[in-house]
Amino acid sequence: MSNENDIEDIWDEEDPELDSNESGDEPVVRLRIVIEKRQEPLRIDKFMMHRLEGATRNKVQQAIDEGFILVNDEVIKSNYKVKPNDVIVVFETRRPESQEIVPENIPLNITYEDDSLMIINKPAGMVVHPGCGNYSGTLINGLSYYLQQGNVEISNLHRVGLVHRIDKDTTGLVVIGKTEQAMQHLAAQFKKHTVYRRYIALVWGDLPDDEGTIHANIGRNLRFRKIMDAFPDGDYGKDATTHYKVLERFNYVTLVELRLETGRTHQIRVHMKHIGHPLFNDMTYGGDRIVKGTVFSKYKQFIDNCFGVLQRHALHAKELGFVHPETKETVHFNSELPDDMAAVIEKWRAYTIGMSMKTKA
Repeated sequence: MSNENDIEDIWDEEDPELDSNESGDEPVVRLRIVIEKRQEPLRIDKFMMHRLEGATRNKVQQAIDEGFILVNDEVIKSNYKVKPNDVIVVFETRRPESQEIVPENIPLNITYEDDSLMIINKPAGMVVHPGCGNYSGTLINGLSYYLQQGNVEISNLHRVGLVHRIDKDTTGLVVIGKTEQAMQHLAAQFKKHTVYRRYIALVWGDLPDDEGTIHANIGRNLRFRKIMDAFPDGDYGKDATTHYKVLERFNYVTLVELRLETGRTHQIRVHMKHIGHPLFNDMTYGGDRIVKGTVFSKYKQFIDNCFGVLQRHALHAKELGFVHPETKETVHFNSELPDDMAAVIEKWRAYTIGMSMKTKA
C-alpha cells in the first residue's frame, strides 16, 4: 500500500491557472487508503487533512470538488463521513511533467518578442509542455533551445515562462513570459480572467441564436476520467463561461467566434458539445462523425473529404490581448487562420453556394 507522505507535494502550493492544456491521459493515483474497522464517522476533509502532512482543509476540499479524491470509486462532497472499509483514492492534482527540459532545435513561429515576453503562433499537432508521454517535440523544448541561442537564461523553465496552454491540435497564439516578473504579472491576469482571448471554430449544426453565453461547470467525466464534461447543475467541477457569436452559417455547420472568461481544460470543446454543437472533427467530443446533414452518399463523401483536409478539431486561438507586464499598456495580437482550417471553411462555403443554386433552379 502507498504511503500517505507520497503526495505531500500536491498540497503545498497553488498552481498557476494552466487549465487550457491537453488532458488526454489517465490521472495518476497517488494514494489509496482503506479505512480501518475501528474508524469513527468523520468528515472526509478533516480526515484527509490530518492524514496528510502539510495539507490544508481548503486544498483538500478543492481536490474533492474537482473529483481528485474518490470514495469507493464515486465522487463525494466534503461533508461525506468516512466509515469502516471505505476505499479512498487520491489522484495527482498536477500532471506528471518532465523534471528536465531538453532543448530541441524546433522551428517556432514567433509573432512578437521583446525582453519581457514572446507571442508564439502554435501549429496543430504540437504539445505545449513535456509530460504524459510527450517528452520531446513540444513548444517548451523548442523554446528552451531558442532562448539558449540568445543567451537568455531562464531557470526552471517548466515553471517560469509558461502562463497558459492550448490543446495539442488547437492552433494559435500562446504568450510566454521571459522573466519571472513577467510570468507572474501575466499569470495574475489569466487568473483574474482579464486576458482577452478570441477563438474561431467551425461547429456542427445551425445555431438558433446569432450570439449567446454558455454557463456550465467543467470537470472530469465521472465515468471516463480521460475526458472532461459539463455540469450545469450542482457544484462539481469549476465554473466556466464562454461567449459565442455566429460569423457565417453553412446550413449544417456554423463558423463562430468564441470568447473565454475562464480558461478550463477543453472549455470550448466541452461547452459546444454541451449545447449540441460539437466542434467539426473533434474526435474526443463527438465531432468526428456526421452530426447534421443529409443521408446522401455524395454528402458523406464531402464530409470525408473535409475530414481528410482538416485532420483535427476545427479550433484556432486567433486573438490575444493583455496588459504588458513592463510597459503596463494594453497590447493586442492577431493571427491568421491556418491553411487546413481555412481550406475546409472555403469548401463549406462553396458547398452552401452550390446547394443554394440547386434550390433556386
